[in-house]
This record gives sequence, structure tokens and C-alpha cells, in this order.
Amino acid sequence: MYYVYLLQSQKDNTFYIGQTGNIRARLVRHNEGHVQTTQRKVPWKLIGFEEYPTREKARWREYQIKRSSSVKKEFIRQYVDNPSSMSS
Repeated sequence: MYYVYLLQSQKDNTFYIGQTGNIRARLVRHNEGHVQTTQRKVPWKLIGFEEYPTREKARWREYQIKRSSSVKKEFIRQYVDNPSSMSS
């Protein structure tokens, strides 16, 4: 499985959206400062994720979310407003 995930910085409450095949390992990399785009806002907390059967589908979903501010806002809202809904 592959995942599109939502992280929230515990430093300033900003969000980061990414995709991976291993959420736990990716979260560790973010929190250890190995990801250039997120290293200044460590620590990060996993807020939610969606599952996809292929990396291609996860990458496409990540692209769709990041290219549209309204889609991005809805993606964030679904996990912030309903924290018990970790996957869809």
C-alpha cells in the first residue's frame, strides 16, 4: 500500500502533505530533519492519511491536492475536524 499523508508541525501548527510507502519510516525521517522542506519545523505529528494500491495513484492524489487550494483545504479539514478518521 501507498499513502498520502498529512503532518502538522508542533512548532507552528503548519501542515505538510506528502506520499510514501511507509508512513512510520517517513515520519521518522521528517522528525530527524532529513527532509529539507520540513526540517525547520520539527517536530511533526501525523494527522491523517489515505491509502492507495499503487505509488502512481498516491502520487497523482498528492498532485491533485497540492495543485488546488480548495482541494488542499478540504483534505486538511477532513482530518482536523474529524481526528478519529485516520484513513478514507
